[in-house]
Amino acid sequence: MQIYLPIAEVSVNAFLLLGLGGMVGVLSGMFGVGGGFLMTPLLFFIGIPPAVAVATEANQIVASSFSGVLAHLRRKTVDLRMGTVLLVGGLIGAALGVQIFNALKAVGQVDLLVRLSYVVFLGIIGSLMFVESLNAIRKTRAGALPTRRKHTWVHSLPFKMKFRTSGLYISVIPPVIVGICVGILAAIMGVGGGFIMVPAMIYLLGMPTKVVVGTSLFQIIFVTAFTTLLHATTNFTVDMVLAVLLLIGGVVGAQVGTQIGTRLKAEQLRILLAIMVLAVCGKLALDLLLMPEELFTLGNGGHG
Repeated sequence: MQIYLPIAEVSVNAFLLLGLGGMVGVLSGMFGVGGGFLMTPLLFFIGIPPAVAVATEANQIVASSFSGVLAHLRRKTVDLRMGTVLLVGGLIGAALGVQIFNALKAVGQVDLLVRLSYVVFLGIIGSLMFVESLNAIRKTRAGALPTRRKHTWVHSLPFKMKFRTSGLYISVIPPVIVGICVGILAAIMGVGGGFIMVPAMIYLLGMPTKVVVGTSLFQIIFVTAFTTLLHATTNFTVDMVLAVLLLIGGVVGAQVGTQIGTRLKAEQLRILLAIMVLAVCGKLALDLLLMPEELFTLGNGGHG
């Protein structure tokens, strides 16, 4: 069933979009990532222009994240205080990111920037997560007890605050900085930023893994909603037909993902996510490196 997307100006199969939305929703529920880092490249692959993919995907992340957060709130695995601190940074970052996006769009470089950002970030994050997960699995097999995180420089910064749900007493500076970085990425790459935020919350802030997923999704909802609003009002690149189809799939998928996530071990979840991140990174890198097969067809569309 082909449908025409007015803003993207392409025809796409509706069931394909519902399926993509569902698949990414499952990931969102399982890993606490908005899923945008996989969905946006997948939209590129089926012919959606990057500028439209970025702005519209931010819209879909809001829905699948909201669906995931509800499931986590029921289990009391959301640190609302930490989520709010991350959110403050996220909103500042999103406003900055949309400015950068608009400046690059004006000089016609936005598509290249979006694709390059994906290759770089997915490559780095995927590799780090893969190595770390393998080490964690090896330690568990060897019967080593998980070590408590030692106090790092993060714990000696001023402006400390108690985060009861996470069992932390740390400075608000690192969470705000993490939030700003994630906000900028949300605006430029159309991602919730969970794939950066989740590792940062575990390794930098020392939060317990069970609280990280719900807290990450809580922050993602507001930052991506704000990003969508900015893109819709400044760039007019939000395709509502595309967003609604992805959204329906995403909401259903997130509930399924949350159920699967509770049945798998944390190390297994992380290694699965790392493999998926690296696979998407590889495909994007190939697309950037390989030249189009028939160069002359690019400038030759006027016949007929």
